[in-house]
Amino acid sequence: MIELRGLTKRYGKGNKTATALSDLNLSIQKGEIFGVIGHSGAGKSTLIRCINLLERPTEGEVWVDGVELTKLGKGRLQEKRRKIGMIFQHFNLLSSATVYDNIAFPLRLAGTPDSAVEEKVKDLLALVGLEGHRNKYPAQLSGGQKQRVGVARALANDPDVLLCDEATSALDPQTTDSILRLLLDINRQFNLTIVLITHEMHVIQRICDRVAVIHGGGIVEQGAVTEVFLKPKHEITQGFIRGEAQNDGQLQAAMRTVPGESSQAVKITFLGEKTYGSTLSRVARETGVNFAILQGTISTIKDVPFGQLIVRFEGSAEAITSTVLELKAQGLDVEVLS
Repeated sequence: MIELRGLTKRYGKGNKTATALSDLNLSIQKGEIFGVIGHSGAGKSTLIRCINLLERPTEGEVWVDGVELTKLGKGRLQEKRRKIGMIFQHFNLLSSATVYDNIAFPLRLAGTPDSAVEEKVKDLLALVGLEGHRNKYPAQLSGGQKQRVGVARALANDPDVLLCDEATSALDPQTTDSILRLLLDINRQFNLTIVLITHEMHVIQRICDRVAVIHGGGIVEQGAVTEVFLKPKHEITQGFIRGEAQNDGQLQAAMRTVPGESSQAVKITFLGEKTYGSTLSRVARETGVNFAILQGTISTIKDVPFGQLIVRFEGSAEAITSTVLELKAQGLDVEVLS
């Protein structure tokens, strides 16, 4: 659906040149929600704006639905852009226009007849839950309502792709969750390809199918969200996932060997149905080890439940080894920690 090939974007000239993207390659499939996460200055906003050529790449190719956008003339490019909707962090609404007129704007720009505009805007207002707000102005709306207008406007021309440029960064957590649910519903209802950039891992975890981690203008890690989230390889990814969720000092203290007997700290990852099972306690009973849970979480990645526990096993070295092997045999991912 979307192919970025050798994408490079430089700003400035001569000695004052700055490189925002460097030989970046990315493939996004039709109908998926693809997340791009990175710190400020990593290049993620430049990347997403290159997809619809709001930023024209210095080098490389941008393919959308089998068409290389960088080769198109102005008229044909404008036509293709109508099929690429975009929502922004700060909404970008027309302050002097009503909710109705903001949503109708791209339709009128495309020359849509008034009767069709009325019908389409009515449907979009219902889709985003703003039926009673059509005659209000942006100043009369909450942040979440403004973003819903932005979503409706982006969908006005029935796009194949929806680009989300930090779409929830200006919203509180509860409103963020409602907007993410809306995007997920739209993706499922219309099989719409969504590309979402953010600096917040929980946004990726909530709705994305796959994710790419961008750093220094390049992709340092990518894959299914379950794989990247549960087994991060790059230190940048590990930092996003770790965040402020754990106190390393306290954890290291808790992992210390128990006096008088052997012990081993392990990280156990549960995915899917196994998350809510009793595998750990059953195997521990069978092998005769005791265990203490030092740290743990149970949550979901999109619709997939997962759990991660850091556990200290206590008992003989042989029993601990048997426990680790049996847990792996039961389909759990077990990492022995130093």
